[in-house]
Amino acid sequence: MVAIDFLPADFGYVLLCIVYCLIMNVYLAIQVGKARKKYEVLYPTMYSDKSQMFNCIQRAHQNTLEQLPVFFITLLLVGLAYPKFAAICGAIFVTSRFSYAWGYYTGDPKKRLNGTYGMAGLLGLYVGLIYLAFRQLGCFDAYLP
Repeated sequence: MVAIDFLPADFGYVLLCIVYCLIMNVYLAIQVGKARKKYEVLYPTMYSDKSQMFNCIQRAHQNTLEQLPVFFITLLLVGLAYPKFAAICGAIFVTSRFSYAWGYYTGDPKKRLNGTYGMAGLLGLYVGLIYLAFRQLGCFDAYLP
């Protein structure tokens, strides 16, 4: 018996991807907290006038937060129809956010590009959502059994 009957049986993979994303977000937030102490950047200041290193650590987290709403929406919607596909795309995206942050943490903002492979996961979710929209509208009815 599944916990929530109306969800696909494999939707647990999507939920695990969300847990993975939450872990990643907490990790990035902790790094910002540590950097605030180390570089003496007090709340509510978002960025430092004195420390480029702090700004890199803060920006890695901030950029990730900016992307999460769209990521979660597409992950959940695509996951309703294709849970394994959505979870794989989601895991690629979340893993890339670690690479993105670690590149930024070097102090060289160009190294954040180490995480650009995550766009493949996000693009997969976007294409999946577009496909679902057209399928829901019946555009493929003549081609599907």
